[in-house]
Amino acid sequence: MEREDPSARMSSRGQARPADLFTNPLNFIAEVHMREREICAMIDTIATNDVPNEADCAAVAAFLRCQLPRHLEDEELDLFPMMLARCDPEDDIGPVIEKLLHDRGHAAVDTPEILLVLDDGAAIKTGFDDVARAMFLAFASHSRRHLILENAIILPIARARLTAKDLKLMRQHMLERRGLDVLLARFAPPH
Repeated sequence: MEREDPSARMSSRGQARPADLFTNPLNFIAEVHMREREICAMIDTIATNDVPNEADCAAVAAFLRCQLPRHLEDEELDLFPMMLARCDPEDDIGPVIEKLLHDRGHAAVDTPEILLVLDDGAAIKTGFDDVARAMFLAFASHSRRHLILENAIILPIARARLTAKDLKLMRQHMLERRGLDVLLARFAPPH
């Protein structure tokens, strides 16, 4: 059974996330980007402390295991294809998306390795070796580079080009990926 990520119910500032954050899926993506920045900072701290904080290790593992895969799907299955369909040629968005998709191979390869290390309770208690520390720092650095591209180029262009219909469809898919469509339908007022 997949573990729930407690951070998925929190905003990037650790507050309970308002239920309507999914109203605009681009705002939700931006919020996940803020959370990912916080996770990168935790990873840096884990890599540089002699003995890492167990709560930080658990938070990073939860994010990588639960929230990051859904976020990548949000972008790869909805955001990027919609942008390729809607952007004007002068936006030249294709090469940016192509670069992001190509570079994301690191997440697919590195995330399972990082999770193996983070799941090693003995290593957490004694501290990580230099190989693990280097892997953590490289992962955080790579993630930050993606966030710069996504926040500076992808999201502003998406806000300008995607239609209300695109955003509604993206929102529906994001809710479905998280099993929230059923939950919201159950508590929706009758029509």
